[in-house]
Amino acid sequence: MLKKREICGQECHILFELMTHPDVFPFVRHKAYSYDEFVFLTKQTIEAEDQGELISRTILDEWGNPIGTINLFDIQDGAGFLGTWIGKPFHGKGYNNIAKDEFFKELFFETDIQTIFMRIRKVNGRSRKAAEKLPYVINANETRRSVYEQLNAVEEVYDLYEIPKDLFTLYIMRQQEEQEQAMEA
Repeated sequence: MLKKREICGQECHILFELMTHPDVFPFVRHKAYSYDEFVFLTKQTIEAEDQGELISRTILDEWGNPIGTINLFDIQDGAGFLGTWIGKPFHGKGYNNIAKDEFFKELFFETDIQTIFMRIRKVNGRSRKAAEKLPYVINANETRRSVYEQLNAVEEVYDLYEIPKDLFTLYIMRQQEEQEQAMEA
């Protein structure tokens, strides 16, 4: 479902085409206006990950085809900001939640990450609704007021959400317990 980013002609071509769809492009953090720029940004992303500045993965469908990316940006003091986009043909098919679960497991259980923040544009109802459905997500506009105010220093554009490691861990434990109970039945 996830793999490290790489500069592969086929993968980059597919991801660039998916990213430039008008329903996706406005919500992509690192926009590329040409294929060459996309390849350059991908190289920069890989280098930044090597330097510990971010973590980036390609999201794959069940056949191993690239369908989007999931990233943790601005890593600092055990926290970072999530950035995810999935190509339009794959919207509403459950890939987002599966990718997040897998990515969060990697971040929380294989790295020093303690908190994942999501900044979501107030006008992006689709993403806000998806975030609020996740049982381990907290609206942090009030509880992380200083971060919220930094994000909205010029004007109120974003809602802030937080995923703490302990809440995600509890979610995973409950999932495993439910699976064990289902197998016993």
